[in-house]
Amino acid sequence: MADLVYKNVMQDLKRRINDNQFPDKRLPDERSLSESYEVSRSSVKRALNVLAQQGIIFKKRGSGTFVNPLYIKNQAVFSYEGRNLGVTDSMRVDGKKPGIKLLDFQVIPATPELQQDLFLNADDFVYQIKRLRLLDRQPIMIETGFIPIKIMPELSTTVVSGSIFNYLEDIKHVSVTKSFMTVGAEPSDDKDQELLSLKPTEPVGVMSGIFFLDDGTPFEVSNMRIHYKYMKYNNFVDLDAD
Repeated sequence: MADLVYKNVMQDLKRRINDNQFPDKRLPDERSLSESYEVSRSSVKRALNVLAQQGIIFKKRGSGTFVNPLYIKNQAVFSYEGRNLGVTDSMRVDGKKPGIKLLDFQVIPATPELQQDLFLNADDFVYQIKRLRLLDRQPIMIETGFIPIKIMPELSTTVVSGSIFNYLEDIKHVSVTKSFMTVGAEPSDDKDQELLSLKPTEPVGVMSGIFFLDDGTPFEVSNMRIHYKYMKYNNFVDLDAD
């Protein structure tokens, strides 16, 4: 019976999320949900934990529980939630040395989509960082990232020419502990072919995601276009219990 109760709550919350019944992307607190569903708080907590494990919601310490924006945009294909140590640390193939070539670094106003994904206000600005990832000087990935200025106002060309996640840990003592990712493939365009040395008939791998700090704050939206030969991507799944 207890299993049925929490599953009913979970299924109804998922239905309400899909119906966009939480326009501000914030769910009511556990007490309010317990009262509205007339069930115990333990049942509500269990339902929320499962939704979080599925990547549908996430909990931001001190602020509440929110709908994952990437789930809203990719409901049909969303299936991944895991721990990410950063591309610089993750993409090591047969001992080859990773490298970064900075293509563009500028400040731009946050678009409506970035405002939603990074929980920003209409007048907030973000860094737009375009980089070419290398393995033994061979181009493997075009990466475009967006980071709120208010989170890291001190970013410089020196920092973004290296591992931003390592900088966070070593200098700011903050970690990126989770990412919500989608993975796919599509035909390469002219820019892909130019930067990744692809033929017009060759595809490109596509990864996009939102990276979160250890307190639940959305830190970066990243879009990656990868040479198809390097689409094998390893990641650690976060199995830590709350």
